[in-house]
Amino acid sequence: MESEDRQTRKSNLRLLFEALVVGLVAGIVVGSFRWLIGQTLAMWQKGYQAAHANPALLWLLAGGVLASVIVSGFLVKQQPHAGGSGIPEVELQLQGKLQLAWWPVFWRKFIGGVLSIGSGLFLGREGPSIQLGSTVGQGVAQGFKASKSDSRVLLATGAASGLSAAFGAPLGGAMFIVEEVFHNFSPRVWLNALAGAIMANFVVSNLFGQTPVLAIDYKHSFPILQYWQLLLLGAFLGLIGRFYQWGLLNFSHVYQKIPVLPRWLHGIIPALILVPVMYYFPGYVGGGNNLILSLNQIHAVNVLVLIFLLRISFSIVSYDSGLPGGIFLPILTMGALLGAVYGQFMVDLGLLDQKLVVNLIIFSMAGLFSAIVRSPFTAIMLIAEMVGSLLHLMPLAVVSVAAYVVNELLGGVPIYESLAGRMQTKEDDDYVGEADQLTVSIYEGSQLADHQVKEIAWPDRTLVRVIHRGQKDIIPNGNTKLLAGDLLVLEIDENQRGLVYDKMASLQEAKE
Repeated sequence: MESEDRQTRKSNLRLLFEALVVGLVAGIVVGSFRWLIGQTLAMWQKGYQAAHANPALLWLLAGGVLASVIVSGFLVKQQPHAGGSGIPEVELQLQGKLQLAWWPVFWRKFIGGVLSIGSGLFLGREGPSIQLGSTVGQGVAQGFKASKSDSRVLLATGAASGLSAAFGAPLGGAMFIVEEVFHNFSPRVWLNALAGAIMANFVVSNLFGQTPVLAIDYKHSFPILQYWQLLLLGAFLGLIGRFYQWGLLNFSHVYQKIPVLPRWLHGIIPALILVPVMYYFPGYVGGGNNLILSLNQIHAVNVLVLIFLLRISFSIVSYDSGLPGGIFLPILTMGALLGAVYGQFMVDLGLLDQKLVVNLIIFSMAGLFSAIVRSPFTAIMLIAEMVGSLLHLMPLAVVSVAAYVVNELLGGVPIYESLAGRMQTKEDDDYVGEADQLTVSIYEGSQLADHQVKEIAWPDRTLVRVIHRGQKDIIPNGNTKLLAGDLLVLEIDENQRGLVYDKMASLQEAKE
């Protein structure tokens, strides 16, 4: 037994070392990706500025943008899973429903992302950064000849490291992967994901400095007697979030009805829209982080509403074109705009002090993210790290929960899960694969809790190998009672991972 414990510790330390390697490489890759996008966007903005003095340049710039999206679209044509955000792909890979070779996705996502996001389209770098990190995790796992179970942990670690490097938010990166992508609070996952995310953040901090990505200056706590405003704001964000979910999931049908353009050339449409937008409003393009930092200087509600309408419509048009790019930062930008709209409206009514509008801008980023992505813990942690302050945790939580609940009442669904559901994935019905493992947490109130192992209708050819209960590892038999909080290690067929994942998810639903 002692020898087995020593072997387990040695295995865990080896995995932790590999996770740190993933974080190091992901930090370098995503840091370079982030820098190139910034340099490319700055180049385009200078070009459009020069076009005001020399209008003939506008034709050259339009041709350049079209060339960028055509090249990016061609890369996606070669490898369709290099398009879009990349987060749905990561979810499906971790569920065992999608198998991807890492290198073909990696280099196409990197180049295509720089071209499309750097051009100024309303796309974020964070989704591609998550997928780039996940491909790094796959590559490192392959290099170390990791087991299938360890390979998935390293893939999740890479995804967390990618988000950490994109936003300088290691805690938010690890929480996002655990809460939204992996759906599993296994210590093997969150510990290694956090270690990789910290390493990635260390790397990018040396490249970009330690200033938070959204270092918004504010000095006033939100008054407790004004918390009713936060409930109204949360309800408002939940409603808008539901509309955005609907628009993003349905506008793709419009693209499908365009007869003259093949799918890989759909990026031409947002590129043509981008040219006049970039020419007249260069400060409003891209992911939106610079716009967020300037919002507290805009006090006209009608101007804020127009900017928001531009952002939400062009974000949907840009993303549904299929080009590499995410919705993560655009969602935060729209949330900040809605916070400014609501706050300034209340100021005009005499119901809010002007100095508190900046607070609502911050709270709304978390609220809209919570409503659309349905990950409130990640929203709170991420915004706290990105802004660089812990003064707003309570109001952040109030707005996030209110927005989440309203979106739930309106029938909203997690956006990344919905996008993953639209993908065509193959689930093999034949049991011909090697043995694999799936770790499942037992939630309070689920159909698994307080039942004996023999009472559960387990998926076919599924074996409960170990139950992790606190610091104890239990080898179960049919009479072993499962408790809320247990971590089950299931032995399954590798070709049935996706099927078993879905069946176990249904067993986790609350008892009727």
